[in-house]
Amino acid sequence: MAEKKASEVKKRTIDPAAAAVLKRAEAEGFDTMFSRAEGMRPCPMGDGSCCKLCMMGPCRLVGKDREERVGVCGATMSTIAARNLARMIAGGTSAHSDHGRDLALTLLAVAKGETKGYEVKDIPKLHRVAGYMGIEVQGRTTQQIALDVAQEALANFGRQEGELTYISRAPLKRQQVWKKTGVTPRGVDREVVETMHRTHPGTDQDAEHILDQAIRTSLGSGWGGSMLATDITDILFGTPWALKSKANLGVLKEDEVNIIVHGHDPTLSEVIVSAASDPELLKYAESKGAKGINLAGICCTSNEILMRNGIPVAGNFLRSEERRVGKEGRPRWSPYH
Repeated sequence: MAEKKASEVKKRTIDPAAAAVLKRAEAEGFDTMFSRAEGMRPCPMGDGSCCKLCMMGPCRLVGKDREERVGVCGATMSTIAARNLARMIAGGTSAHSDHGRDLALTLLAVAKGETKGYEVKDIPKLHRVAGYMGIEVQGRTTQQIALDVAQEALANFGRQEGELTYISRAPLKRQQVWKKTGVTPRGVDREVVETMHRTHPGTDQDAEHILDQAIRTSLGSGWGGSMLATDITDILFGTPWALKSKANLGVLKEDEVNIIVHGHDPTLSEVIVSAASDPELLKYAESKGAKGINLAGICCTSNEILMRNGIPVAGNFLRSEERRVGKEGRPRWSPYH
């Protein structure tokens, strides 16, 4: 039986530190994403044959004739699958593009002198981004350029007509393909709203039309919010360079205060990096018996502070619960704080 459990743990991870924590969690009866997934029977309808977008349903198309059947609103199997996929894309686009919006607002606050703790650290990168946007840099201050860049970045979210600024950075041949097929994105938010509208029952029943909009939305995410987020992060916190660090749950230390940053936006984590080396905070930690403050990261934010500051990575999203397992084997806080 013990060998069987060890084999199951190996299937969950190849990370020895994570495997050790999973074994401890299992021995103490503490569930994790892995144990819940193994005990969960996937919904047989949720693979695309179920539609719950209105109160006339939920509708499920099952059986040997499911390709010929339709929902209450007349949606076919293809329409339902396209709607579900498009809405997932809209959700992902919202998450990643809002990341870019937050950074654009931070840059705007820096340019206006309305915030402390943030500054333009990579001026050459600011000038390059200004060039992409057609913003003049000669004879202008860093704050003036940053203000225009931030405002143009924010305009990309609510733009109603035309196309995203950064579309011009794509290869010309690819831009021509997008225009020919009609999937060039306008504003990031504009495309998300149209996706939600188009997938509403009674609006668009054509699966190909819905998928065209899904592509347009995803392009708005990648060439809009996400690319803007990357460039503005470099402007505010510095462009990354090659460095060495450490990874896995072994980076946690018993004799120090462990702080794990976990989230999506780097605006808070970058400030925490500075705070972790603050003499006053270090002195306070030592007064409580700790030897210092140990900072590490989980998931997306972890990558941000890793590539700019060399802060070690405790793990990916799947490690978010395992870091909670203390000596008593029970959770100490929510994995999503």
